[in-house]
Amino acid sequence: MSLFITFEGPDGSGKSTQIELAAAYLSRRGYDVLTTREPGGSPIGDQIRQVLHDVDNTAMSSQTEVLLYSASRAQLVHQVIQPHLQRGGAVLCDRYADSTYAYQGYGRQIELETLRLITQFATQGLKPTITIYLDLDPAEGLHRKVEASRTGAGEWNRMDRLELAFHQRVRAGYLEMARAEPDRWLVIDATASIEVVQQIICQRLDLAIGKR
Repeated sequence: MSLFITFEGPDGSGKSTQIELAAAYLSRRGYDVLTTREPGGSPIGDQIRQVLHDVDNTAMSSQTEVLLYSASRAQLVHQVIQPHLQRGGAVLCDRYADSTYAYQGYGRQIELETLRLITQFATQGLKPTITIYLDLDPAEGLHRKVEASRTGAGEWNRMDRLELAFHQRVRAGYLEMARAEPDRWLVIDATASIEVVQQIICQRLDLAIGKR
């Protein structure tokens, strides 16, 4: 049976590391695993990502931002995620629709119902099996992002430059969504060691595989 696992959380929370470890774990369990990311994950989506993350695009409206993220997502679902799931594989995605609710809904304070309608259209109603949220204080996440960008290990993008209060609203939004759907969400303290976080994730994956 197919699995669609999404990873959410601020940049610097360890998503990339945990996705790589989870992919290896699922491969050992016999799954054909595909890892991808948002925005991007397809040739068209990667072009949209460049526009969205360009620090010079300060004039971008919130509405444009929502639609560009959703356009990238629509292409990713159509071209990459759905075909792999239909073949019975496992897809691990670095960010998905919940990022739009968190960043544009809670962060930008755009009406959530409007975002749900746009997201439903873009994703064709596809929802994750499990959403793993790596929780980290926003100030710490931004600090990690700055350090990574200085060493060339990460990018510093247009969204990172927003005020701390914005990122605090994003975190509060994530935690609110997790409380509303506890069966889908797994919230993990991202300050724990890589090994501890990995163990918690693998236990949740085992539970999902057992149910299916």
